[in-house]
Amino acid sequence: MEDSSSCSSLVPTPSQASFLQRTLERLSSAQCLKFGSDQEEPVAVVALQRYLSERTDYRDEQLHSYSYDVTVTDGVRRVKCFLHASLNHLVHSNTLRTGRDIFISQCSFLFSESRLGHGYMCIEKLRCGARSSAVLARIKDVSLLPMLVRHGMERSVVLHSDVPLQLSRKHYLPLWNNVDPEGDMWISGAPPSDAVLDVSKITLIRHLESSRSTLNNLPLLVKVIHKSKLRYYGKFGSKIDYPYMAYFEVADQSGIMSLVLWNELCPKFYQRLNVGTVLYLQNYTLKPSYTNRTRPQMDHHRMKSYNSLEIVLNPHGPASLITVVSPKTVQPQWGLPDVSYRFISRSELDRQADNFACDVIGLVTFVGRVERVKSKVDKGPEKYWTYRWVHAVDGTSSQPFILELFSSSRVEIFNNICPMTYLVCTQMRVCQVTGSQPYLTSSCETEMFITGYHKSQPYVGDPRVKSFIQWTKTLKDNIVLQKTAVGGHYSYPHSPPMFIQSAAGQIPLVPAADLKRELETLQYREHKRLAYQGQITAVTYLRSPKTPRTEGTEVSENNCEHAEGHRSPSQRLRSPSSDETPATSRKRKIQMSTLGCRKTHEMVPEEEEANPSSEVQLQEHSCGHNSGPAASHILSWEGSSWSKQQQELSEHLSQGGLHQDSICRRFTFDEKNALLQWGNLQPSRWTSKQSSESVPPVLCSGYYQLTILGINKQIAVDAAFLPVASSDDPQAVSLPQDLHNNTMLSCLSSGFLCPLTATEDSRDRSLHEPEEILETAGELEDMHVVCILDLCHLGEDKLEVLINKVYKVAEVAFD
Repeated sequence: MEDSSSCSSLVPTPSQASFLQRTLERLSSAQCLKFGSDQEEPVAVVALQRYLSERTDYRDEQLHSYSYDVTVTDGVRRVKCFLHASLNHLVHSNTLRTGRDIFISQCSFLFSESRLGHGYMCIEKLRCGARSSAVLARIKDVSLLPMLVRHGMERSVVLHSDVPLQLSRKHYLPLWNNVDPEGDMWISGAPPSDAVLDVSKITLIRHLESSRSTLNNLPLLVKVIHKSKLRYYGKFGSKIDYPYMAYFEVADQSGIMSLVLWNELCPKFYQRLNVGTVLYLQNYTLKPSYTNRTRPQMDHHRMKSYNSLEIVLNPHGPASLITVVSPKTVQPQWGLPDVSYRFISRSELDRQADNFACDVIGLVTFVGRVERVKSKVDKGPEKYWTYRWVHAVDGTSSQPFILELFSSSRVEIFNNICPMTYLVCTQMRVCQVTGSQPYLTSSCETEMFITGYHKSQPYVGDPRVKSFIQWTKTLKDNIVLQKTAVGGHYSYPHSPPMFIQSAAGQIPLVPAADLKRELETLQYREHKRLAYQGQITAVTYLRSPKTPRTEGTEVSENNCEHAEGHRSPSQRLRSPSSDETPATSRKRKIQMSTLGCRKTHEMVPEEEEANPSSEVQLQEHSCGHNSGPAASHILSWEGSSWSKQQQELSEHLSQGGLHQDSICRRFTFDEKNALLQWGNLQPSRWTSKQSSESVPPVLCSGYYQLTILGINKQIAVDAAFLPVASSDDPQAVSLPQDLHNNTMLSCLSSGFLCPLTATEDSRDRSLHEPEEILETAGELEDMHVVCILDLCHLGEDKLEVLINKVYKVAEVAFD
C-alpha cells in the first residue's frame, strides 16, 4: 500500500466534482488505497451507527467492543464510511457526533476479501470543526442526496441499505444502549390478520402444564397481558445474526404463562405485540422456564400462573406461526381475560413494602437529562443502561412520585417525556431507602406511556385513571408551569445519614489512583457515584457555571487534542506546575483580572481572622458567560498547609466542575423542542427537524469549588458544590431538612441552605451570603472527611464532578 503523498496526483481531479467524489476517485486508482489530504473542506456527519465488532484481538477490548459506521455528506453526495478503531474514543466522548462538521485528513479503501463487489472507505484521521454544521445549514432533506459508491460496486446492497459495512454483522444497535430497537428492520404498524381462525381445535394453558409435551401441541389462542423490554445477548464469536429475545405474559381462560420471542422473530413481531393483543399460535415449543429471570408481579389478575414452562417461538426448528388477530374479530365466547392493573396513589406509596410492584399515573413536573450507567450483571462486551429521573404528581399528596425510569425499548416515548404530560408507568418497583422518601424504579417488565399514546390502552377505563383525569381538569396550566423543571444534575436517593463501608449497596470508597482512572474512562453521559477520603484544603465561591465556547473546537487526527485550551478526557488530569504558588498572606485581598494580565492590590490590613492559619480572599475576575466589563466577585479560603502541599502533589485532577448543563431550567412550551433535545442523548441520525436553537445560558447565583486532597496527600481533585437553596428545586424533594447553622461544614453535610425558601428570589439572603458561609470554612482545617462525589461526562471535554455529601470521619461507622 503506497503512502498518500505518492498517489495524490495519480488521478486528475475535476474542478466541478465534490470533495467526496474527488476523494473516492483517488482511492479508486489501482495504485492507491490510502489517501491523505490537508484540504480545508468540511463534511457533515449525518449518521453514526454502532454494531458488535468483528475483531477481538484489540489490546483494550472495552474500547473496541463495537465498531462504527459514519455517513458523511459534503452537501452534494453522501457516503457511508467505516470509522477506524483508533477514533472510537471520539464517539465515546460525543466529540464526533451527528450534526457536526469534520475534516477528513486521511482515509483508505478496504475491499472485502470474502465477497466480490464489496468495499468501503475507512476514515483513519480527522479533526472536528464547528459544533453547528455549516454544510447542513444548506440542506433541507439529506435523504435526497445520492449515495456515492466506488465504480463497479453500484450493486452492493450493503452500501445502500441499513446494514453494517462489515459483512459478518446484519444489523445496527442503538448508539447508546443495547435495549432499544434500531433501524429499518424493526417492523411496526403492520395490520393484524382478518383471517377466519379455526378455534375448534385449540388447547388451553393449563393443559400445557399437565401434558408437558414439548412438540406438536394444538394451537393456542391467548391475549398478551404483559410485555417486557427487549433483551440483546450478542457476544464475540456468536453466529446468530439477530441475538434478541423478549418475554411476554399471555393468558387464556385457564391461566397465565410466559411466552418467549427469539432472534429474527423479534424485529418482525416485537413492536406489534402489545398488551391487549390477541394471538393465534402454531408450531410453538415448550421448554422449562429460566429460573433466574425476573418476572412481573401478576397476582392482582387473580389467575393461576404456570411458571415451570415457557411457550417458545423460534424462527426455525420448527418455524413458529404467529397470527396477530384483529380486535374486531375477537369473540366474547373465546373467554379471554381482561387486562388488570394495580394503580396506587402517591398518598399510598409510603405504606408499600420494598420491591412491591405497582402501576402509577401522574402529571409530569420534572424531567431529568438522560444518563447512562454500566450494567453490572451482563456478561460479554461492555453494556450501558440509559435512564432518567422524573417527578409526577397526582393530587393526593404534596410530594410527587420520584421515578427512576430506565429505557423500556420505546425510545419514542422515553425521549419525549416532558413536563405537563400525563405519564403512566406499569410494574414499577418500590424502593424503601434510609434517609430518603421511597421512590419507584422501573424494571425489565415496566412499560411507559405519555400523552399521545394512551388511546386504546386497556388502563384507560381503570377507576384510578378516571379519577386522576378528573383531578387534572381542576388545574391551571400557567400555575403548574411555574413549578416545572427540566434537565440538569439530579441524583437520588440522597446519601444516607451515616457512611458505612462494606454495607450492602454502599457507595464504593475508591483510592486516589482509581478515582483518576474513573475520571479518565468515563464515557458520554455516564454517571457514577463514588466516595473519596481525605481533607478539604481550599474552597472558592464562583458566580457563574462554566459555559461552552461558542466557537467550534477542532480535534487533531491522532489524539483528539482540543485547540484553544480544550482538552480530551485523557488530558484533563494535570500535574501541578512549580510556578503555581497560591498567595499565603493572612490579609483580605482583592484581585483584579483583565483580559491580558492580573494585578493584585493589597488593601489596608484588617484584623487577623479568627483562624490565623487559614485565609479568605475576595477576588474579582471574569468567568463563564459573564466575561466582559462586568466582573464577578470570587471568595476563597485556603488551609494553612495547602501552599506547601501543592508542591508535593503528583497530580491535581482539576478539570471537573459545574457546567451550564449541570443546572435545571424552567420548562416552557416555546422552548419544548430545544429543551427535549438538550436533555436527551445525541441522536444517531441527523434530520432537518432537529432544533438548531441552543438553550440559553441559565442564571446561577453561584457555586462552591472545593479542592479535596487525598488521604495520602499525593492526588487532589476539584469538585463543585451547589447547595439546594429553594424548595422549588427538584433536588429539594425528599431532602432531609434538619435545621443547621449554615456553616461551610453543615452545608456540605446536609446539601442545602437553611431554611429553604419558596423561590430563589425571596429567600433571606442574610442567612445565605457566601461571605458569611466561607468565614466558617476554617473548621475544615486538617479535618479527615469522606466526600461523596457524583461524576458525569457531559460530552467533549465537559466533566461534571459534584459533591453530594461530606462526612466527618469521626462520624463514619466502620463495618
